[in-house]
Amino acid sequence: MKSAMVEFFGTYAHEIVFLHVFSAIVWIGGMIAIRLAVHPNLQRIEDPKVKLGRILAITGNFFTIVIPFIGLMLVTAILMAVGLEFRNAAVDQNGQVISETAMHIYNMVHAKEIIWFIMTINFTWMYLKRKKAQKLFNEHNLSQAKTNLELIPKFLLPINIVLGVVALWLGVALRGF
Repeated sequence: MKSAMVEFFGTYAHEIVFLHVFSAIVWIGGMIAIRLAVHPNLQRIEDPKVKLGRILAITGNFFTIVIPFIGLMLVTAILMAVGLEFRNAAVDQNGQVISETAMHIYNMVHAKEIIWFIMTINFTWMYLKRKKAQKLFNEHNLSQAKTNLELIPKFLLPINIVLGVVALWLGVALRGF
């Protein structure tokens, strides 16, 4: 299986890296656009029911768009990690470090994996909070729906934006090795 993944990556490296970067752009760029452009403008809507309805509609559409890209990013990340054989370049069969530079690259890959994992957990939390808020909104419980959404623009979304930018930086740094 591993040798097939290495061969597949060798054949389609350009396409795999493109899909990986494009997925990150859609996810992170979408979060930035929603937080910095859409959210402030939604706050100008005076009718609470209309405002909440628009927020739920926009976030629902965004989550629907982003979920396949998160999956694609995971698949391409696995293909790159296995295909580039980071571990084999860093340590020998006995676990001894072969190259400090390769070990540094290997550690950066793991750091990126951890960041994307945290982002995915955070995204899942946002998704579930939005889903619960939608249910409450549909039941005409506007105050509880609003309470369910409050953490998203204040904390959860900014956390994912910062983590995403750091992961992008690490990705660019890895391309330099």
